[in-house]
Amino acid sequence: MNVDELKKLVSDGESDRLEFKRSTGQRTQAAKTACAMLNGLGDFILLGINDNGDFVGQQVTAKTLEDVSAEMRRIEPQAFPVVETLDIGKGKSVIVLHVVGGRGLYTFDGRPYMRQGPTTRIMPHGEYNKRLMETLHSTRRWENEPVAGGVSIEDLDEDEILITLDNAIRLGRLEATDRRSLPSILQGLELIRDGNLLNAAVALYGKSGRLRTLYPQMSIRLARFRGQTRLADFSDNRQYWGHAFSLLRRAESFLMDHVPIAGRVLPGRTVREDQPWYPPRATREALANALCHRDYTIPGGAVSVAMYDDHLEIANPGSFQFGITPENLTQPHESRPWNPIIANVFYRAGIIERWGSGTLNIIDWLKANNNPTPSWEEQAGSIYVTFRPAALPEDHRKPGENILQEVMKLGTKSAPSRHQVQIMNKCREDRTLLQLMTMLGRSDRTKFRSQVLNPLIEAGFIEMTIPDKPQSSKQKYRLSDKGAEFLSGAQNISR
Repeated sequence: MNVDELKKLVSDGESDRLEFKRSTGQRTQAAKTACAMLNGLGDFILLGINDNGDFVGQQVTAKTLEDVSAEMRRIEPQAFPVVETLDIGKGKSVIVLHVVGGRGLYTFDGRPYMRQGPTTRIMPHGEYNKRLMETLHSTRRWENEPVAGGVSIEDLDEDEILITLDNAIRLGRLEATDRRSLPSILQGLELIRDGNLLNAAVALYGKSGRLRTLYPQMSIRLARFRGQTRLADFSDNRQYWGHAFSLLRRAESFLMDHVPIAGRVLPGRTVREDQPWYPPRATREALANALCHRDYTIPGGAVSVAMYDDHLEIANPGSFQFGITPENLTQPHESRPWNPIIANVFYRAGIIERWGSGTLNIIDWLKANNNPTPSWEEQAGSIYVTFRPAALPEDHRKPGENILQEVMKLGTKSAPSRHQVQIMNKCREDRTLLQLMTMLGRSDRTKFRSQVLNPLIEAGFIEMTIPDKPQSSKQKYRLSDKGAEFLSGAQNISR
């Protein structure tokens, strides 16, 4: 660097990558800043420039440089910046320290530091722990640790493992092989290392009941709320324990039961065109991402799916790692899965595509379905992706859609589920409660009323034949005019 280049550098002012110190009398503070820059993006510390950016310089001797070096030796692990001395005239010089950042986690006198704009401060404990885990990530993490004592291949789902193998070979993501023994398959999927079964194998294929107490975090929570917040009542609330493939299927089945699908018959066509509120490909990718990227070290942690009247949330325990931000997820970005072994098995099985494309695919699928771009955020120790419902095309409004739009605005009422639409169709003739329950294979009267029948009555789609005596033994249920208009319109909702 020459003096002209130095002047241009100084003219940009202090930042997270540039620090001014008047002299080596501030070398301790300079060393703390060097530590912070090592933990960040690095760049330059200038000794001999005051806070205003004026070139004050100082006399520089061998002892001066040794004093600076002594301060830098208090940084652990050892990392010495490149030191350059620039003569600015009148026997004075500026010392330029070039720090290369992003190569690990560093401390000065046992304390970690970080840059926040042009300021150096002690790194918060939580941030330090997060970065420490990232530093250790390549060699030691939950998924590549050996399983708990006593756990063996017999505790895994053999059928699911064979399905993964067959899908991977069919997709060309594993070479065809005649060796179909579980140990050889698990070895090929990198789920056995040095003869030890890994935690990732349990997360992906753990099946036996005794694993519940050892791995309680292998669970998913699914809820449909009657409203727009968690303060509302449930219309459906489920929790399942199992391996990642089974949890993915459970979540997909739940969404099939609860995501409305608007259908229309276009002029000149005989086939109905369906438009789900949330396209299955997008929600499946989000669910797979949640299972791949979640933090499995939290015993009570679980992936969760919460559907509300006006949005859908999919969340997983954990935080954004490796500098990823919500903004990064909406543009091309490098992907570094928190659980790369699990993610790799999901890839081989055809659940996800190559790393880094998932969020962009979600955005594209939503756009094609007329959904807004989803949002990602980190809060309360979890990462949330939020979907908003699809908009109906304005040029295909048909008779009966005013009813659909009333439901899709949702207010305090939910759109009918697939099962509820079946009940509505059956109620074109008067039906008893027992007849309706039998049609759906239900045996619990209380749950059937709360989950299926009462919401239809409250929404005005079904009515009682004896409304003044709701508990009458002769009570039956029939389709209301509003329900008939809804079913007869070109816009029909199913799930």
